[in-house]
Amino acid sequence: MADRLIYVMDPMCSWCWGFAPVVEALAEQARQAQVPTHVVLGGLRSEQVVMDDAGRARTLCYWQAVHEATGQAFHLEGGLPEGLIYDTEPACRALVTARLLAPQSVGALLALIQRAFYVERRDVTQACVLAELAVEAGLDRKTFATGFDSLEHRQATREDFAWAQGLGIAGFPTLLAEHNGQLALLTNGYQPLERLAPLLDRWLRRIACD
Repeated sequence: MADRLIYVMDPMCSWCWGFAPVVEALAEQARQAQVPTHVVLGGLRSEQVVMDDAGRARTLCYWQAVHEATGQAFHLEGGLPEGLIYDTEPACRALVTARLLAPQSVGALLALIQRAFYVERRDVTQACVLAELAVEAGLDRKTFATGFDSLEHRQATREDFAWAQGLGIAGFPTLLAEHNGQLALLTNGYQPLERLAPLLDRWLRRIACD
């Protein structure tokens, strides 16, 4: 079985947005050792939640905390897009669709979805918005839309959620390292690069000796 990093996340998880530069650097570190990174969607909220004023205020507090801890940009003046019904399944399904259609586009689409949601205040629960972002990431609009709406890709998204739940992963971001079918936990929750890069380096050195 091939060695790989497994990044378990949700594109509408604010700590995952805060972690984005860290995981990008770690993925590059692993890539230098010929170890790819595989994204698994954890499903932060797979049911529709209508955000009232209190919920919007709580979310904005979370965003402020992530911004202060990580330096990542947020549209803190406005917060959540107007009219948002909080359901992370569509954004997760968009990434599963990209993974199934064009795996090389997953990283680009993930970055576009996160920036659209947190910085541009776009409603990434909407299929039309996700299709626009998919085109920006290099996917064909019609092919993406067909896959996104398909029962196959809906099921594949549920399988990602179930895989994460089966491992008992309840918090995101989570980064795992897999070697010969064995999983090692690098982090469950945000950690800065200076803490994680040495851990990954030790793991890469160890598997190189096997």
